[in-house]
Order: sequence, then structure tokens, then C-alpha cells
Amino acid sequence: MKAYFDPRQLAHAPARELHNGSFTAYAEVPARGEAIRAVLPDCHCPDDFGEAAIVAVHDAGYLAFLKDAARLWAEAGRAGDPIPYAFPIVRRRSPHLTRIDALMGRYSFDATTPITREAWASSYWSAQSVLSATHTVLGGDRAAFALCRPPGHHAGADYCGGYCHLNTAAIAAQAARDAGCARVAILDIDYHHGNGTQDIFWTRGDVFYASVHADPATDYPFYWGHADEIGEGAGRGATLNLPLPHGTRVDAFRAAQASALEAITRFAPDLLVLSFGADTWEGDPISHFALTTADYAVLARDIAACGWPTVIAMEGGYAVDALGANVASLLSGF
Repeated sequence: MKAYFDPRQLAHAPARELHNGSFTAYAEVPARGEAIRAVLPDCHCPDDFGEAAIVAVHDAGYLAFLKDAARLWAEAGRAGDPIPYAFPIVRRRSPHLTRIDALMGRYSFDATTPITREAWASSYWSAQSVLSATHTVLGGDRAAFALCRPPGHHAGADYCGGYCHLNTAAIAAQAARDAGCARVAILDIDYHHGNGTQDIFWTRGDVFYASVHADPATDYPFYWGHADEIGEGAGRGATLNLPLPHGTRVDAFRAAQASALEAITRFAPDLLVLSFGADTWEGDPISHFALTTADYAVLARDIAACGWPTVIAMEGGYAVDALGANVASLLSGF
């Protein structure tokens, strides 16, 4: 299976994040990308498809903010990486503001996602990696893997969060639609719900989003991913959330994934985007499921058996020493 990754994706390296009330070391470290790259025997640098496919998913003002935030922060005399501290509440006004503090809150939904000077370039090449994988599959390959680092599924059309700046799964799905796929499905099997992906396609019926994840009643991102969220308007019924409790092992996870695959089968997609997070592993430092390394091959075989052309986009997974083996196990199942 072809894989795609650009070394510039490693440049984004914040020193710390604000988590659970205190500053702590940033969890989404460049070593994650290095650990995964080490187990990819057929890894290629991605082609540069430009910004068109990114603009097709993300708000222009938000993209300008990503490019300028670190510079504006420094020009305001601030030290360190930009981190927001004030957020607009739902249904509040949206005045035109230019101060970097206001922009940070406007275009972020948490304080765990600093925007370094390298954030745009690393996220841009993460997007190019998933676009290269998508075009490989559209060209006839059964599956292709994008080592997306930074990850993407928490980023909405006009906000960042959860270590994510550009939503690579959504970019892949929209690129496939624009290339002629009538229906695209996204299966998200990261520990955390992909709130950004859900938001982007919430009112659309041409992209089906199914997610197996930790119950948001107990886990981040809290405000999205509950079982009663099914989409609205033309997208009503095109969102499926399957939350699971702490301690979930492979049998329960596999059963939930089977429910998602059944729903996707009814949707009959031309292409599948798999958002894969290895933070469901039993030793992940910020998650609470109990999957083993061998379990990922089992889950992958179930997905591959459905026969859909598949783009695999890397999401979370923070146990760096085990990350390569967990990704290799998943890819072996395809």
C-alpha cells in the first residue's frame, strides 16, 4: 500500500498546551510522525495540489488566521506560542475584530492547540499527503495511507482544536466528491469524536459520517458525538454516532464498528475515508479504551472486507513507543 508523508509535517512543535487546568507538555509531538514513518516501507513525498481543495472545506478568514496568527502574536509582544483564553459563546455577536487575542478565541474551540509559526506549513503538507492518497485511490489503487501529522478530525470549517488545524478527512472526502464520486463515507475510529468532520458535513446528504468513540458524556470533545446527533436538513440520517464507555475492549468496539459498516453499506459509497486513531490502544496516555496491537488488524480486515476503495487518514495516538506497531497492524489488515 502506498503511503504519503512530507518531512515538513514535523516542523510544528509547540512546547506546551493548557490541559485540565494547568500547562503540560504538548502531546501531539513530532516523534509521532517519525514513529509511524519508520514502519512505512512504501512511503512517498506528496504532490502539491495547492490550496483549492483546502479552500473547498475551510473558511477563507480562518485560513488567513492560521497563516498570520503566530506573526500577529509576536507583533503584539507576546512570548511563546499563541493560545486562546477568551471564547465567544454560542449565539453571541460576531463583530469584526483584529486583535490577535480575539481572533484566537474566534477561530479556536479549546486551549490545547497552540499555533506555531510552522503550524500552517505542517498542516498544509498534511493536507497534501491526504490529497495524494486520495488521488492514488481515485486512480485505481484499492487503498492508500496518509500519515497526517498534525491530525485533522477536530478542525471545523472555521476553527481549530484537539491538535488539529486542517480537517484532512473532510478535505479527502470533498476532493473525492469534486472528482466525481457521487457518495463518500467517512468512518472515524479514533478514541475521540471527530467533531470537526461532523460539523462540516452536518447538513449534507452526499457524505455519510460514522464515528465509534469514547462517550462524550465523559470524554473530550464533550459537546459533540452523542448518539442522538444524526444530522440536519439534507444531512438528516447521514451522521451516526456510536459512543462507548471507558474500558472498551475489541469485542464491543468491533460490534460498534460493524453497526457503522452496516449503515455505510446501506449508504453505498463510491469511496471510504477512514479516520484512524491509535489512541484506542490500551496503553495510550490520554485515553481509556483497551484495544491491543493485534486488534487493529482485525478491525482493518472487517473494513477491507466491505470492498470500498479506501483512503486512510492518520488521526490520534499518543503512546509514541507503540504507535508504529499499532499503525503497522492496521495496515496489515488491508
